[in-house]
Amino acid sequence: MTDRTERKEGVGKAMDAGGAGDGAPLVHASAPAWRGSAAALLHQPRGQPVPGPCAAATVGVPVGLLKTARPRQWVKNVLIVAAPAAAGELFSWHAVTQLALVFLLFTAAASAVYLINDARDAEADRAHPVKRNRPVAAGRVPVAVAYAVGGALAVLAPLAAATLCNPMTAALLTAYVGMQLAYCISLKHVLVVDLAVVTTGFLMRAMIGGLALGIPLSRWFLITTGFGALFMVSAKRYSEAVQMAGKAGATRALLSEYTTGYLRFVWQLAAGVTVLAYCLWATEEGGVARTSLLPWRQLSMVAFILAVLRYAVFADRGTAGEPEEVVLRDRALAVIGLAWVAMYGLAVANW
Repeated sequence: MTDRTERKEGVGKAMDAGGAGDGAPLVHASAPAWRGSAAALLHQPRGQPVPGPCAAATVGVPVGLLKTARPRQWVKNVLIVAAPAAAGELFSWHAVTQLALVFLLFTAAASAVYLINDARDAEADRAHPVKRNRPVAAGRVPVAVAYAVGGALAVLAPLAAATLCNPMTAALLTAYVGMQLAYCISLKHVLVVDLAVVTTGFLMRAMIGGLALGIPLSRWFLITTGFGALFMVSAKRYSEAVQMAGKAGATRALLSEYTTGYLRFVWQLAAGVTVLAYCLWATEEGGVARTSLLPWRQLSMVAFILAVLRYAVFADRGTAGEPEEVVLRDRALAVIGLAWVAMYGLAVANW
């Protein structure tokens, strides 16, 4: 009887140690490792495979790398068709294949920058309430792997451009990678320069399609695109500053050094120059129709100005986030944009 009582007491202690009251498996702390595995098998629902740490890690790293490359941001690279579309050189097989290649190369270069940036900022991101969920900061992608993949893409994208495209395309892509890496390391902490670098990134996207196809870039195209990008970038910064009033440095350190009044001035100035440059481009050949049915170039000014004014509503409210999200979220802005694209297309086609 004494022996049996002692055995029952031992089982009771083992249950307490295993946390049975919390639904934990009844395994003693000193039990061998195979008993823990057996307990896990007993508690696994029928018909479901037992997850393995190696398999999870194998799947998790590629998925984490993809998330770190920011697929949602790839839509910005559609700007590469801007110059060919403006010149009416978008509908040949050579143009389509070349632009598809440039899109892939630019996406690879931009992804390289995101990977290196997240690897560099992993320690700081872990202290951030939102950024700590990024794959590198969360530990799902090792820092060394992010650096290696990012570095490989940063080298291979310009090399592929030099081999498959013309030298100007490769040079612009190399300059983009170098500028963005400098931004990640130090330029993002320099007042005004940070706005200029982000704006130039958009401008490079718009230029590279024309360079790849050997299309001359109009001065009005460059001015309109550059200041249009500055308008959206500064509107986004202004919105961030308004939303994080009093604690701006918690999300973007440099925001605490800008004033909302200054950022408002920048996006208003940029909006004005954008509209002026576009109107000068639209009217430089006169305000009457040539061989087309209507003066579509001049008429497109109406839609363009309405689009800028509509976007400015969100900038003024402090709700202008990512440009693509603003356009897709607001139905009226999307409709105005489609109307502008239609009129612009008719002008290029000379209908």
